[in-house]
Amino acid sequence: MNAKPQFLLVNPKVLPDVFEKVIEAKRLLASGKVKTSSEASKSAGISRSVFYKYKDHVFPYEDQAGNRIITLGLRLSDEPGVLSSVLTELYRNGANLLTVNQNIPNDGIANVTVSVIIGDSVAGVEEMIEALSTIHGVIESKTI
Repeated sequence: MNAKPQFLLVNPKVLPDVFEKVIEAKRLLASGKVKTSSEASKSAGISRSVFYKYKDHVFPYEDQAGNRIITLGLRLSDEPGVLSSVLTELYRNGANLLTVNQNIPNDGIANVTVSVIIGDSVAGVEEMIEALSTIHGVIESKTI
């Protein structure tokens, strides 16, 4: 017995424009440009009933083909500014920060995991790790 697919990837050119307007309304709400679904619906040019009918069933597709997500494992000395220096260096290397998780320091060492998106603009993961290892207070840096 074949199960029907739950999701389809469809070019919006063949769909009624109401679906794109629902996505626009959702973006307006998420960005904080509007405060209520009523304002979002009005700004996007749809009725509230249309927004509520489709809001949980229409999602934008973001092409991430050129992006890679990597997670770095770091051991940092418990000194002011070390984590900030690491994040600044990641930014300089073109990484887009997704998550940071720092454990409570133990014996003067804090274990930190950082997830970033790196695109084509980044020279390479190895070069990024090498740049991080030159920062004062970085004891170890590696991909996990």
